Amino acid sequence: MTNKHLLLIDDDQELVELLTEFLTSEGYQISSAFDGVSGLEQAKTEQYSLILLDVMLPGLNGFELLKALGDKHHTPILMLTAKGDDTDRVLGLELGADDYLPKPYNPSELLARIKAILRRIDIIQNKDKTLSLEHNHVLIKGATREVFCHNQLVLLTGTEFEMLHLLMENLDTIVSKEQLSEQILGRPLSAYDRSIDMHISNIRKKLQLHAELDKIKTIRGVGYVFMSGDESDIE
Repeated sequence: MTNKHLLLIDDDQELVELLTEFLTSEGYQISSAFDGVSGLEQAKTEQYSLILLDVMLPGLNGFELLKALGDKHHTPILMLTAKGDDTDRVLGLELGADDYLPKPYNPSELLARIKAILRRIDIIQNKDKTLSLEHNHVLIKGATREVFCHNQLVLLTGTEFEMLHLLMENLDTIVSKEQLSEQILGRPLSAYDRSIDMHISNIRKKLQLHAELDKIKTIRGVGYVFMSGDESDIE
């Protein structure tokens, strides 16, 4: 049994009751909020292992709530989006969500996604917290989970931090999208899934605020490389 505490923010009270009963039976402690304002307050004032966030909410919608939480909030967030609405998924990832699950979903599918995210967090927490990496003017401090680019602090989400760390561990070597999905998101890469692309795009944008040249090279259809120097130096 687990003692993980989850926050479920969804205005569908019947669904929340059903999911609370289901997830409680799986050993999770569940808190809930039915609108964006109270959900934001709970997210800011309490400690949770994971936040399940619906997009369509009264008061503040899911995107507004993500903006209000900002980059300094490190609790993983699973967005619950309308099925087939790629725009919602992309925007949620851009604003700092760790992953998304389209509605309607099977409770067992939600449970599997929750377990995958929490398993990744447990692995991260058990890593050597003193490990730091520095390549191409980017410094990752493992002990504080801080990132600096050309000596300027870069605010990354937890997922972005782990993706950058994995890329820098494999300096000048292709890291496939499959590796990133399995090792960082904790699930196999699915067809037409843009999660990895969006997380890498976010990392790029944040690093480029402090650097003229892109430090991550795209290998089209395969994956990404963190470069030790200019792209022209990479074979």
